[in-house]
Amino acid sequence: MSSETPHIHAEGEHEDTMSKGRIGKVALILSAITCVEFFIALYLVPHQILSYHSANPIYIVLTLLKAFYIVAFFMHLKFEKKGLILAVAVPTLFIIGLILVLTNESHHWLSLR
Repeated sequence: MSSETPHIHAEGEHEDTMSKGRIGKVALILSAITCVEFFIALYLVPHQILSYHSANPIYIVLTLLKAFYIVAFFMHLKFEKKGLILAVAVPTLFIIGLILVLTNESHHWLSLR
């Protein structure tokens, strides 16, 4: 019976980190961010309140915010050790930087034509 006690305790710790309330809260946050994206795409941009050039960086930031919540809570990365978080976060930041640099470079090449 003592061999079952640590197993139950480990499950209890995991349940405390991701309770139903926390899952619901994260789902509401993700839904709210998606609603903001739809509002920008379906109302602000077509009514020319916000230009395409202004909306695109906002979409990118909101999408990265949603990705953070998904990775942190649903993939349980928030509850991992700092080394694992850095092993995932640092390459991701470099990839995002590379995408930004390549996007800027592509605009340069398009302007040459």
